[in-house]
Amino acid sequence: MPAHEVLDYPTACLPYEAGHGWPAQGEWTYEDYRRLPDDGRYYQVIRGVLYAEPRRTVGHQEALSHLAYPLSKFVDEHELGIVLISPFDVILPEGIATPIHPDLLFIREENRPHPGAENLQEFPGLVVEILDAITADFDERVKLPAYRDAGVPEVWVVDPEKCTVAVYGWKEGRFTQVERGSDRDEVGSMVLPGLRVQVTEIFR
Repeated sequence: MPAHEVLDYPTACLPYEAGHGWPAQGEWTYEDYRRLPDDGRYYQVIRGVLYAEPRRTVGHQEALSHLAYPLSKFVDEHELGIVLISPFDVILPEGIATPIHPDLLFIREENRPHPGAENLQEFPGLVVEILDAITADFDERVKLPAYRDAGVPEVWVVDPEKCTVAVYGWKEGRFTQVERGSDRDEVGSMVLPGLRVQVTEIFR
């Protein structure tokens, strides 16, 4: 299956549930998502469309671990909230995502879910998407607009192939790229003032 191909149901991909067939694409809800079989795949529902997530590459996971550490360290030291690593269900309002899985997710302390929670229904403070050859188009063309339309305050798009980090946020009422770094540059956060990350450290 191509990366993040829109799944066409009903098909043999999912077992038919007597009396509870699968919805048409564009009509998936969180309740439908919760009925999906535990088949080793990760799924996301964005604007009612079900997507299957591909396996991650080594480059993706290396960048994820190298960025998760400074982000978690900064958040913990300043007691600002928590940082979670995908997969964790994030529900965006108005059916924009039910759910979406950011690669990294910062949750403000006041929005911290209880330890037994299986999803986040409050706005995330910051999300990170790490691109690779099999996810880049989906992350940029589907997930980034979903975060924008939901009003997520800040999104980092990390590209291991180009060794760049783009920071998106809200400026003068527009969701736009506010910073971009490569090579020996640093990038920082508007949501987490004082956080600066050396780009080369993410891709070392």
